[in-house]
Amino acid sequence: MSATPLCDRLIRRIALYGPITVADYMAACLGDPDHGYYTTAAEPFGRAGDFITAPEVSQMFGELIGAWTVAAWQAMGAPASVRLVELGPGRGTLMADLLRTAALRPDFLAAATLHLVETSPRLGAVQAKTLAGAALAPIWHDRLDDVPDGPLLLVANEFFDALPIHQYVRTPTGWRERCVGLSEEGSLAFGIGVARLPDTAIPGTARAAPDGAILETAPMAAGIARRIGARLKAQGGAALIVDYGHMHTAPGDTLQALRRHAHDDVLASPGVADLTAHVDFESLAQAARDGGAHSFGPLEQGDFLLRLGLLERAGALGAGKSPDVQERIRADVERLAAPERMGSLFKVLALTDGRFVPVPFDSR
Repeated sequence: MSATPLCDRLIRRIALYGPITVADYMAACLGDPDHGYYTTAAEPFGRAGDFITAPEVSQMFGELIGAWTVAAWQAMGAPASVRLVELGPGRGTLMADLLRTAALRPDFLAAATLHLVETSPRLGAVQAKTLAGAALAPIWHDRLDDVPDGPLLLVANEFFDALPIHQYVRTPTGWRERCVGLSEEGSLAFGIGVARLPDTAIPGTARAAPDGAILETAPMAAGIARRIGARLKAQGGAALIVDYGHMHTAPGDTLQALRRHAHDDVLASPGVADLTAHVDFESLAQAARDGGAHSFGPLEQGDFLLRLGLLERAGALGAGKSPDVQERIRADVERLAAPERMGSLFKVLALTDGRFVPVPFDSR
């Protein structure tokens, strides 16, 4: 018996049909209906799970995203009808905090309908519980394309990092696709397949890479970004994408597994560990522009939050509280914004229909 039920299933699949791409491996690990991480994991988020996202660190993160959302709606001309959308809402924590801030503008709430794009029924049930008393009642969709027409305000926090990526290895005969196959002992192992990356798809930063270097592409992420761009161009609105990743396209192996807040071997615990890869913000922004959007940033998360008033919100939240509470708030600010914590690793990209420059990107 292998490490996990999904590991057994993947070994049988590979033995019968041959190696699979890294993208197929990620898709199975995260989304397999019987054994996938997001379909079966008891609770991936928070201190009791495998990782902590910014909304779980502090309510201040979601509150500031809420302030950004209302400001974007005003910059759009305060349309009487707008679709408030979150991709991959996790436990619903970000949206709950966002709506608490948005409730300070009743006219915004009167205009907005809430749409959550979520493929996991289990997580959808958690979101329903979290948002049971929220100012807007959520409507769930499997795809962004299912969100009704209308101006869009979209938020995606740690969504794109979980989308499947392809990896290519530099060889003397070009960039060949990295695959997951079987070792001589019959366990999962990385190998190199026959598919090649076309020369036209190789970025300039990778042309001088040495043999053995790895280049990642994210066609699914690019496709979603293009659809967001096309939607914004056609119907108006803005989008905010927050994720960990790099500013510019470059070679590097960023695929990682997380389990109980520690790094795990990528092939060791399929379906039990979370798999992610760093977001290539240069490629993501280009895909959105290809769809018709205008892009702004990315900014580092710390810079973004500080410009939106993180310190001021922390001061208001801690006013009159005990020293212990104030210290906890200070530690949360440090975790969200400090360069050596989430502040530099995470980036923030804004997209609009081109009719306005969103805050705080207008202060650059």
